Amino acid sequence: MQLPPLQWYPGHMARAVKALNEHLQRVDVVIEVRDARIPASSTHPLLQQLAANGLVVLNRRDQIPALIGKQWLQVLSTPERPAILTDARCGQGLGQLRRALAQVGEQVNQRRQRRGMLPRAVRVAVVGCPNVGKSALINRLLGRRVTPSAAKAGVTRQCQWVRIGSDLELLDTPGILPPRLDDQQAAVHLAICDDISEAVYDPYLIALALLERLWQLPPSARTPPDSLQQRYHLDPQAHTPASYLAALAEQKCRGDLHRSAQMVLQDFRHGVLGQIALELPP
Repeated sequence: MQLPPLQWYPGHMARAVKALNEHLQRVDVVIEVRDARIPASSTHPLLQQLAANGLVVLNRRDQIPALIGKQWLQVLSTPERPAILTDARCGQGLGQLRRALAQVGEQVNQRRQRRGMLPRAVRVAVVGCPNVGKSALINRLLGRRVTPSAAKAGVTRQCQWVRIGSDLELLDTPGILPPRLDDQQAAVHLAICDDISEAVYDPYLIALALLERLWQLPPSARTPPDSLQQRYHLDPQAHTPASYLAALAEQKCRGDLHRSAQMVLQDFRHGVLGQIALELPP
């Protein structure tokens, strides 16, 4: 299936990239947050350059099989740039992240002391694509809601510093994408996971793309592997993606294909269809 090209680069994103470059002069370490369901698609070269010596956080660990998450850690982790799995909604992985930040802070202040400078709070920038959970991660680290957080792209629109105790300052940043999404497979994955604005895509076509991907995935990428049949009582093996959406529309949505597409997308995004990794480690 050939989808129309997806592009999304609103004005606030362009301003955010400019502001971020200015803030980074004051930053000690960069945390790049990715969507654990699509670790390869939820990054781009700018973020990898910014976080070259920082941390990679794969958020939404609860929405992929544990084995796939461990395999992604092995692929992405380096001594200079360790990777951590988190679930910002319930706090999983936050202890490991705090320990990693404390270690970075100790190293920063050891360097300052060697230069005859006083210790200070470590400055951490939290960057990533839209809707990967940056603000939720900061709120969880702080223990209270201080930055806007919602399950849709484009909520955070400007950079904001947040102080956590005397040891840590976090910079919350708007989600950023390349000005042009040349990798359209990655763009489709971002749309499936609600990491770009729904204003730029047709939910029916994106739901078809999701079902096509689910048809292709090996059983190890899905827990349970028969979650579609359990959820909708329709056998995927008896359908193409298009006929599956049509049958679901007749069964649940009075023939409304748009509603059946939205249902499948929302169920996937909320984890109702089980743990599904759209991208597998190489």
